[in-house]
Amino acid sequence: MTEDESSTPLASWTDRVTVVLFLVALAAGFASFGSVTALGDVAKHFGHLSTGGSLRSQVGLSGSVLGLGLAVVRLASLAALPLASLADHWGRTRVLQRALLLGLLVTAAASLSPSYWIFVACFALARPLLSTASALVQVVTVELSSTKRRINGLVIMAAGAGIGSGLSAILHGLIRGADSFRWLFALALVPVLLVMPMLHSIPEPTFRSAESPMARLGAVPREALGRLGIVVCVVFAIGMITGPANSFAFVYSESILKMSPHVVALVVSLSAFTGLAGLLLSRYLSRILGRRWTVALGTVATALTSLYAYSGGRHGFVIGYMSGICAGGLLSPALSAMSTEIFSHKFRATAAGWIIVAGVVGAVAGLALFGWVGDTVHASGVVSLRLAALVTFLPFLPTLLLLRRLPESSQMELT
Repeated sequence: MTEDESSTPLASWTDRVTVVLFLVALAAGFASFGSVTALGDVAKHFGHLSTGGSLRSQVGLSGSVLGLGLAVVRLASLAALPLASLADHWGRTRVLQRALLLGLLVTAAASLSPSYWIFVACFALARPLLSTASALVQVVTVELSSTKRRINGLVIMAAGAGIGSGLSAILHGLIRGADSFRWLFALALVPVLLVMPMLHSIPEPTFRSAESPMARLGAVPREALGRLGIVVCVVFAIGMITGPANSFAFVYSESILKMSPHVVALVVSLSAFTGLAGLLLSRYLSRILGRRWTVALGTVATALTSLYAYSGGRHGFVIGYMSGICAGGLLSPALSAMSTEIFSHKFRATAAGWIIVAGVVGAVAGLALFGWVGDTVHASGVVSLRLAALVTFLPFLPTLLLLRRLPESSQMELT
């Protein structure tokens, strides 16, 4: 692949391809995060509130039921492995278009859910499709960018995903009423009408030296298993943190801390600035320190800020949440860059699928442990989820030491 920046489709962030990929990342982030932002309303709508002090009485459903539902949605993302692997066989853009369209349509269908478990089933169907779309956005961005501009493109895509997630949270705070979550999910139809027609402008990445894809879906060459195994372990540890940290944030703030949805929406809006700061810092550190160090710093910062957010009190949550968005901005582009640059075009999309699987398994384990500890410790009253956060977020941080065994990819030419 040529490194002439003037000939790369992502040479400028104003390029049409960049804008379209940005909108795809935004749409996938919006649809994916809807199940998290509206979880509190869904739990109240389908559960039973009471005057007790337990987690179930305040939220409507027990932490175990919430955790199990979220775990089912996360586990469904395992289907993203064969879906992403298809991109190595059928082409990136073809799979991207179909995955995004179906994911958005199923998300919109969740607005008609008659029960909590039908809601879970809809998002379980949509999640692997949206996860595949998000992963392929990163793969296409890397493959259409020059070496120097890869991190710029990934920062833009991370911003798109963050804006989509934030927009979901803001609209959740603004759209109120007994069936407000239904309107939120129905809004997934908007990008179907506005974004899908633009996807035909995305070129298919090609590499002259690329060999034919592996014969079996999900297969990677034996010589790449070591690198993939290290990335999988690191992403599993990150999933243990980000799974419950993100999924329980709105339930915790609104149902336990009794924060107004409008206030939560304001916090999310202001977090856009801290998230932007994290993205810019990631761009800088990824070039100065390298991808590996930036990933390590971002993961530790995410764990500590999330721990602070769940340690009790509204002020602690606001500070922890906003600083956590900054930490997520620091982590996301560097992790995307590192986990795509070190693999070959022949199986890059398949590797992205395995990385999704690792994140899913880590998130499911984190959700199950976080919910169980929350129920056990706070059977008679909930003040904070500090112990649940301590037990879930910190034990796997030493896994980051494995990053030393990966090559620094910031100056690697793609193959």
